[in-house]
Amino acid sequence: MIYLDNAATTHPKPESVYAAADTAARGGGNAGRGAHSLSRAASNAVDDARNRVARLFGVSDYRRVVFTLNTTDALNLAIKGALSDGNHVLISSLEHNSVVRPLEAMRKLGVEYERVPTSPSDGVSADDVRKLLRPNTKMLAVTHISNVTGARNPIAELGALCRERSVLFLLDAAQSAGSAAIDVDAMNVDLLAFPAHKGLYGLQGAGGLYIRDGIDLAPQRHGGTGSHSELRAQPDELPDRYESGTMNVPSLASLAAGVEYVARRGVENIGAHETALANRLIDGLTQVRGVTVYGAKQGANRSGVVSLNIENVAPTDAAAILDGSFDIAARAGLHCAPDAHSALGTLESGGTLRLSVGAFNTDSDIDACLTAIDAIASGAI
Repeated sequence: MIYLDNAATTHPKPESVYAAADTAARGGGNAGRGAHSLSRAASNAVDDARNRVARLFGVSDYRRVVFTLNTTDALNLAIKGALSDGNHVLISSLEHNSVVRPLEAMRKLGVEYERVPTSPSDGVSADDVRKLLRPNTKMLAVTHISNVTGARNPIAELGALCRERSVLFLLDAAQSAGSAAIDVDAMNVDLLAFPAHKGLYGLQGAGGLYIRDGIDLAPQRHGGTGSHSELRAQPDELPDRYESGTMNVPSLASLAAGVEYVARRGVENIGAHETALANRLIDGLTQVRGVTVYGAKQGANRSGVVSLNIENVAPTDAAAILDGSFDIAARAGLHCAPDAHSALGTLESGGTLRLSVGAFNTDSDIDACLTAIDAIASGAI
């Protein structure tokens, strides 16, 4: 199979990732829940993942990285843990439902949010954000890279603005962690949500949230932490404050191995590889009659996510043909981001066909995909 659905979950993983998960699963220990050798090994695997993630994102205190079920869980913790009645929040017009739906839930508790007009190609402008800031604006929540259009937001500019105005800056790094450089201090990021299973090449079942020093979020999950068991209330110190329950040690061990792979290959190198493949794909698609490409244009600043539609072919049909006739994995639909499709004008027509590249894709993968799309567009299949 030619796998072009890396924006959902990267595939394949480095062999070291599978090996790490297998070792952890066979170990059987419960992290932080015992003093025997198997429990210590599990705890060490979790600590290793936390340390590696902290170094990747420029986090000085690795305890500020807390592990969650996935990026969605991390975003829920950041949004619900930070906001309260009377707060105002700004988001871009390209956000995933993992940001929008928690905010919708918070509206019932008196939180107001509004969308900053956002270019599907170039992202949100710091000037446009500045115009909408209010005295009660508590948070700006934006995706680093759109999972529909491939557009990058100007994170350093947005972070500087938020720090200047004492607004919390929440960054959704679901599409950027591992392929775009992130330094939380240099970029003034207060809260950073990330997945294990995408650009960090771990397995599904884990994610995380970086919480800047000085920020105290209300925990959204309470229970056993393996520490301070005599307390009826949740402990105060990180990471225990936010990590109740049994940790997914195999997934976190795989995350450590994935981050090691990313660090060894180089975030910038992976990002450049994905951008080159996306540019090659867009160049070929523009030469296929009946194909419309949306979002970020060719260039050094775009990501590996490419959305398109084929005239007179529903995106779901196109994805099914790619899978059934050409053994190419793609994704069709709204990609859990209806606001982005509203901006593109594709919401009512069923969204787009999304092709997303990863570290293991090649030029030949792209060329085979272009041949397949040409055949679909011309009616040859």
